[in-house]
Amino acid sequence: MAGILQGFRPSVRSGTVASPLFSLLLSPLSPVSSSSLLPSPLGSAFFFSLSLSPRRPLIRSAHPARRPRPGRETWYSHRRPGRRAVGPADKKGPADQGTRASVVGGSARLLPILLIVVGFVYDYFTPQQFTASPLFAAAPLVAAPLYSLRGTILTGTASVLAVFVIHLRIGGALHADSLTELATVATVVVLAVFINVLVRRSNARLASQREIAEAAQRAVLPEPAQRIGGFDIAARYEAAQADASIGGDLYAVQDTPHGVRLVVGDVRGKGMGAVGAVAVLIGAFREAAEQETTLEAVAQRLERAFAREGIRREGLEASEGFTTAVLAELPHGDGVVRIVTRGHPPPLLLGQDGTIRPLSPHDHALPFGMGDLGTWPDRVEESEFPSGAILLLYTDGLSEARDERGEFFDPEARLAGRVFADPGTLLATLAQEVRQYTGGGTTDDMALLAVRRP
Repeated sequence: MAGILQGFRPSVRSGTVASPLFSLLLSPLSPVSSSSLLPSPLGSAFFFSLSLSPRRPLIRSAHPARRPRPGRETWYSHRRPGRRAVGPADKKGPADQGTRASVVGGSARLLPILLIVVGFVYDYFTPQQFTASPLFAAAPLVAAPLYSLRGTILTGTASVLAVFVIHLRIGGALHADSLTELATVATVVVLAVFINVLVRRSNARLASQREIAEAAQRAVLPEPAQRIGGFDIAARYEAAQADASIGGDLYAVQDTPHGVRLVVGDVRGKGMGAVGAVAVLIGAFREAAEQETTLEAVAQRLERAFAREGIRREGLEASEGFTTAVLAELPHGDGVVRIVTRGHPPPLLLGQDGTIRPLSPHDHALPFGMGDLGTWPDRVEESEFPSGAILLLYTDGLSEARDERGEFFDPEARLAGRVFADPGTLLATLAQEVRQYTGGGTTDDMALLAVRRP
């Protein structure tokens, strides 16, 4: 079959005009006889990467080597500080991946220009039997998803002009084969412009959806007042990198007759579904925080609210949806903090002397939405909360941020021995250090809530 196809190689600048559809499929960059078909850069654009060699076979083996199926791997959130992440992620962290993506993206934007330059040099310094028209046709197609509409049109114009100049050099600009080649490249340019318009509309639609999700998220996560119930409060939400989906991180602060109550959590999933679950949980929390006398009862109310939300949701989220959360209660006038943890990273207590202590639970409970797997009673853990200390609650977007080596960000080790004047300074410092640690390549949203006892 390879020999048969090679026998039908198209003519470059001489010969008879044949079916454009057939020449679409058969148009390598190679010298041919004068009795062959006319080339079609439109079809050649998809084959230009094969080779510039005139004798390279067009048909490769029909039985490529099978790649082994990668095994399934699982990582767990319970790990030692500083330990390397184990799981399906590669050895490069988000920072390195983001840097590599930027480099690749920048190189890709140069490809259309490079194709035109290489094609012109190749056509100019080779005999007439050779042609680089596939490169000229490929340039606007490559530019379509990378450039603006104006850039795509300019790239296509440059390709057409390059083909025209080459034919002027050989004195055959008005021959039938030359005009057909010019028309084919021009057709590719029109197709590239159409592709560019479709891509831009799709990107605009995705951007609009993300803006709607972000607006909904800001509506359900209003920034709390800087002082509530006599405590200094600061909250911060750090979204992931621009191309990541909106997450389901949440926080809320409520001043109640039983003290100032707080919640920080993380809903499984992304997008508007997660934002809807966040709205349900925060609404349930604010109601329960006012009505329930104990923190355990507040947790049970949230469990029932999430169960009702799970019935409304569809697909995987209905059967496997869950939310990790930590609830805190700061009684008025008492120097203590009460904690209930539902599968969430433990809060950190930062003292005025630079000491730091994780408020880890003695008895672990399942996240909300996993009550079908078993029942564990919620147990309140009470700890001292001295004057001047800061309580930090956060989601796993902080503790599972990774650097280029795949090492997790360890907030406990990072904050040890440091003193912060107020909660806002603490959160701003953490957000900046996480961005530096990951190189700006975070893939998960991060919710931070800090409370300082005056």
